[in-house]
Amino acid sequence: MGLSHVILYAIVPIIVVMLAGYISGKRGAFTGDDAKKFNKVVLDYALPAALFVSIVQATREDLIRDAKLTLVSTIGIMACFMLVYFVFKYCFKKNTGADAAISALISGSPTIGFLGFAVLEPIFGTSPSVALVVAIVGIVVNAIGIPVGLSLMNASLEKQNPGSTKGESAWKPVIHALEQPVAWAPILAVVWVLVGIPWPKELSPSFDLIAKANASMAVFSAGITLSAIKFTINWQAALGSIMKMIVMPAVVLILGLVFGMDPLNLKMLVVAAALPPAFSGIIIADEYNTYVATGTSSLTLSVILFIGFCPLWIWLTDLALKAF
Repeated sequence: MGLSHVILYAIVPIIVVMLAGYISGKRGAFTGDDAKKFNKVVLDYALPAALFVSIVQATREDLIRDAKLTLVSTIGIMACFMLVYFVFKYCFKKNTGADAAISALISGSPTIGFLGFAVLEPIFGTSPSVALVVAIVGIVVNAIGIPVGLSLMNASLEKQNPGSTKGESAWKPVIHALEQPVAWAPILAVVWVLVGIPWPKELSPSFDLIAKANASMAVFSAGITLSAIKFTINWQAALGSIMKMIVMPAVVLILGLVFGMDPLNLKMLVVAAALPPAFSGIIIADEYNTYVATGTSSLTLSVILFIGFCPLWIWLTDLALKAF
């Protein structure tokens, strides 16, 4: 797999579709509210269908082989998540704990739901392995990262404004995350495979039709979202991009080598870790009116930087695998 293949089949199509969404947003054909509706279609229907139908075609042996993938994903992503939180909380005096939590939700989480299949499938092909990487990273981000981030943010807001969070249970974000189709659909698929129920191939086309809309709609929606963002560069936005584009993939690569991960899985996981920040973090920031300007600027800068960092990390991972 050459550099030209990665650029032509993964990077350029994303740029073209995202640019189309961006231009349509700037011309007023679609608005930020429209993007939220598109995002709901992706996260509640297209992505869960894509994850489910891909994973149920795997085998128990595939899942056992991917146990290291789950371990490295969870440790690597959540370690970086908490690193971002502590750096932005204690290194910038003006930041509150809520600001730091939003930073972690953005710069400490890859946008796997929106760009996972769009980036990984053109590079590594269509296979259950790709779906498992997207599913596992998605579960870590949605079922662990978001609840942790929301809990940290609510704790900070409660400290600043006693009674503002109405004493919500710490488990509420976890339960809410697991209720989302993007979380329970891949879990259900994994259970299906472990139980050993044969998947009727005749049912796959019914899932494939909506699943195929996942990547294109997600990328187009991302373009619309970016068109509604005021882009300004500051030190925090730049640092957030550096931690997302450089620190997270590096941590995942080192952990993968230490744990002796399958080389192909490791390459996919490193690329997944190098994806731009999670759009869900921006949605949460906007909802709570916390850290919106800097967070969105970091997201925009990371999207631009990903064009160069995606092929760079594939090359670096190949070098590392040869060395070890």
